[in-house]
Amino acid sequence: MIDPRFYEVPQPLSASDIASLLGVSVVRGDPATIVSSLAPASRAGKLDLAFVEDPRDAADLKAGCICLASAEAATAIPDGPAIVVVRHPRAAFATIADKLARVRTLHTTDDRIHASAKIHASAPVEPGAIVGAGAAIGANTRIGANAVIGPGVQIGSNTMIGANASIRCALIGDGVTIYPSAVLGEAGFGLAAGGAGARLTPHFGRVIIQNGVSIGAGSCIDRGLLEDTVIGEGTHIDNLCHIGHNCRIGAHVVMAAFAGVSGSSEVGDGVHFGGRVGLKDHVRIGAGARVAAGAAVLGDVGAGETVAGYPAKPIRTWMRELAWLARAAQKRPATTE
Repeated sequence: MIDPRFYEVPQPLSASDIASLLGVSVVRGDPATIVSSLAPASRAGKLDLAFVEDPRDAADLKAGCICLASAEAATAIPDGPAIVVVRHPRAAFATIADKLARVRTLHTTDDRIHASAKIHASAPVEPGAIVGAGAAIGANTRIGANAVIGPGVQIGSNTMIGANASIRCALIGDGVTIYPSAVLGEAGFGLAAGGAGARLTPHFGRVIIQNGVSIGAGSCIDRGLLEDTVIGEGTHIDNLCHIGHNCRIGAHVVMAAFAGVSGSSEVGDGVHFGGRVGLKDHVRIGAGARVAAGAAVLGDVGAGETVAGYPAKPIRTWMRELAWLARAAQKRPATTE
């Protein structure tokens, strides 16, 4: 279910409408089934549009939804949903999602602060800042000069939003510090392969920033595709870091500058990242792990483990390999011209 504070549905679509737009037919279920929202297959219910590429993801689909499915996955879907079989379900989903729902945009009037925004009397809004419709800003929160607070964004108390920051599709807690030029809630880099090549997939999730988080200048946190990108309580993210869509960062994580976390990765509580760390997508980092500066993490890291290197490996292994390489280099005979 998409959050109506951030997204609007101009008109629901039926299964027959969707099949017509895609140039195919409804294979199973009621062609008159209507959807007015979007959800991942694992949470799709009545009135949701979902997609399934892998048969293993089909079991949770419920009656009342519409599913775009590959031919293989369609055979595993239980009776109830309306099923539209397509060759590239993710790309078809992107096409229909663009027509079914859209992100709410800023007002176009001259007023910097929309009349429906709720701003506490003790919350200063500096010159040039814009606050969209339905946004809410709590007590003693400061909105910096030229910052943009999108429609429906909710910001708690005692929070600081730096100058030129851009925030949309986000729920932000108390005592949060967002430094200048940070960007929260833009669409992630999700690509869908189709017959005409890869295309960007529209995103309909949110960014959730829990209490006491700090986000450095120029850092970017993407909203989820259909779920939420979450930054846990007391986490500190340095300047120029990037958190991809659907990521879940635990509590009290420390992330030094230039770190990048690819989409759908999970970072446990109390993890420490050195500078310029990179995580592959769908990686799991266990609680209390340490990732040394410059490491490229291509697989899961266990709780409490320390890794280093490119690609990352247990730090003792990496140090032994470096020592062996140094000894081997010294033993090479000198060459003469």
